[in-house]
Amino acid sequence: MMQKVGIALGSNLGDRLATLEHACDYLAGEFGSLRLSQLYETEPVGCPEGSPLYLNACVEVSTDKSPSEVLNICRKIEAELGRIRTGEYGSPRTCDVDIIYHGESVMNTPELTLPHPRAHIREFVLRPLCDIDPQLRLPGQQLTVSELLTTLPADRPQVTPFDL
Repeated sequence: MMQKVGIALGSNLGDRLATLEHACDYLAGEFGSLRLSQLYETEPVGCPEGSPLYLNACVEVSTDKSPSEVLNICRKIEAELGRIRTGEYGSPRTCDVDIIYHGESVMNTPELTLPHPRAHIREFVLRPLCDIDPQLRLPGQQLTVSELLTTLPADRPQVTPFDL
């Protein structure tokens, strides 16, 4: 059965824009058409002091692939775009490709938690998801992504539209 899958993209090393463009090309090659949000520049969250700004976006695809199959595609894209997993949480990276939701799936395994456990509190995920569908409700959430945005604290990291 076809499911809508939301995928967050991020990059804060190298040519961030080219990296996200390549990630979108890979995703389009795997899933066909995709819906793409605007790009946003974001202050790093949970990263080492002095980490560069991120460029973030979200895409939505339709697929009959399982969550684990989509995860394998995301990890393959990250590796092909130069991501090195250092084991240090929040370390700068060339490419981050995270599944935010997979239809109505709710799961928690060592490899994957759906929906993404922090998506509902991160503006750099919620704002791009609003571009795709402001009425989207992440599984387990009572509020839409646009309503969740209004609940975020005022002192949150800056997320600003990125002009091409």
